[in-house]
Amino acid sequence: MAATDTPAIPPAPSAEPTARERALAEVRGWLWVILAFLFIQGTVVQARVIPSESMVKTLLIGDHVLVSRLGYDAEVPFTGLHMSLWRNPERQQVIVFHAPLPGHPDLVKRVIGMPGDRLEIRSGAVWVNGKALTEPYLPDAPDSWENRGPIEVPPNSYFVMGDNRNNSYDSRYWGFVSRSEIVGTPMFIYLSVDAPGEAWMPGHARERLSAYGTALLHPNRIRWSRLFVPF
Repeated sequence: MAATDTPAIPPAPSAEPTARERALAEVRGWLWVILAFLFIQGTVVQARVIPSESMVKTLLIGDHVLVSRLGYDAEVPFTGLHMSLWRNPERQQVIVFHAPLPGHPDLVKRVIGMPGDRLEIRSGAVWVNGKALTEPYLPDAPDSWENRGPIEVPPNSYFVMGDNRNNSYDSRYWGFVSRSEIVGTPMFIYLSVDAPGEAWMPGHARERLSAYGTALLHPNRIRWSRLFVPF
């Protein structure tokens, strides 16, 4: 009986991805990471650093804060376009907002006047709707010579002031903050580095890197007791 030829069985396809497939998968992975970062940065949280003394003692120069944007503001990456969401700040809440002067970095102040409030400063003390405002967060007594108002806060606007009243450029000088300019509110301090204020200003990358390097070499430059202090 003659033997029959067995048909050849084609080899099974390799389960290993090719170099091109691996490269494409890695690119897709990084794209998702970047998109997730931009989404979080634009709508959920942002990291900010404090460059001035206007919010002492609540915030010190070199405090790094995590800011919640959730419910306050959403920004389209790389466009500068943003939209206000459903949440509004409360009186005496600390907020982050776009500076009223073009080209200036965002500011951090405390909400003092709400829409419709009637404000007055009498001998340095703030009065809201005929009642003196209790302000335990002030580092020092305000100057007794300061008298302003009365003024009424317009709709969809807020009157903000720095806690360090004698060293704060705020609504007393440039007016009200529109609701559309509010970015969010600080949640907690995640790092605090004792370094000069210019290290934390925009465009001072060399000074900022020097401040971080000094903190690594000299951990006593980090204000450890301020880490994770909430608002």
